[in-house]
Amino acid sequence: MIHYLCEVIFMKRIFTYLLFFLSSTCLAQTSLEVPDLSVPTKIAPAYFGPNAFPVPDMLTGRTSSVWKLEAYVDNYISTIYKWNEDYTASTFLRLTVPLFSDRANLVIWGPLTEYFHMGRDVCRMRRIHNDGPVSRFISGDIYISTDFMLLTQEKHGFDIAMRAALKSASGNDFANARYYDSAGYFFDAAVGRDITIIPEQSRVRLAASGGFLCWQTANGRQNDAVMYGLTASYRYRWLNIAAEYGGYFGWEKDGDAPMTLKTSIAASLGNIDITLGHQVGLTDWPFHQLRIGVAVNFSQKL
Repeated sequence: MIHYLCEVIFMKRIFTYLLFFLSSTCLAQTSLEVPDLSVPTKIAPAYFGPNAFPVPDMLTGRTSSVWKLEAYVDNYISTIYKWNEDYTASTFLRLTVPLFSDRANLVIWGPLTEYFHMGRDVCRMRRIHNDGPVSRFISGDIYISTDFMLLTQEKHGFDIAMRAALKSASGNDFANARYYDSAGYFFDAAVGRDITIIPEQSRVRLAASGGFLCWQTANGRQNDAVMYGLTASYRYRWLNIAAEYGGYFGWEKDGDAPMTLKTSIAASLGNIDITLGHQVGLTDWPFHQLRIGVAVNFSQKL
């Protein structure tokens, strides 16, 4: 117990240092003024590219006991415009590292590179000075989180995990509404439980989550959003099917309440998972996402 408390205190210190560094960087780039809270900033998911304000993948209540490296290719098309008017392709990486024990993880993820094409209508809707069309390659934001497993199903009947995450301001091309040039952060927690159907062969996992997400929108103001999510997955031997419903809603009430539905199917081949996924925006995230990629689970810590 003492060892576990020491781990938590150590990770809290790391998170505090990272938060201080990113906050200082963000404030150093901004000249403060009295904000007009009655005017929406439109710095929100509905007015940017798909990777600027993503709905974070949910926690399921558990952390990883092994190293895990995931690599995906994502393709996005608009739910409003034709594919040749609004198209995005990006490469996504995520690394999960157990810290000291299987109850604490360091997770680093984000879109490594992005290619986008926007037509004239999209440029006008997003208030871009360039009349369009515009196409180019850019780099994306980086997220860093520490995940902790607080309770386990084996002892308490259900799992509880919490997460504290930071977003960098490394994403490019704010002028074309691809990323917003500011750091951000979020905190969330999830409760989950496995339901065994056929021992060692088939099980269902259910989880629910909630949290708080924040980003700077304009000089002297920020948007504070409430996060929520529900997920269910079914695993039969080497096959896993999952669905996730979730999002968040901010206080400006202008394009800042993204809600999405994610579905995926994964096949496990030894320590490699091959995944095909789809995500659709229900509100304030006007995209379809098609994801394909692999995840490698290392059986031993590196």
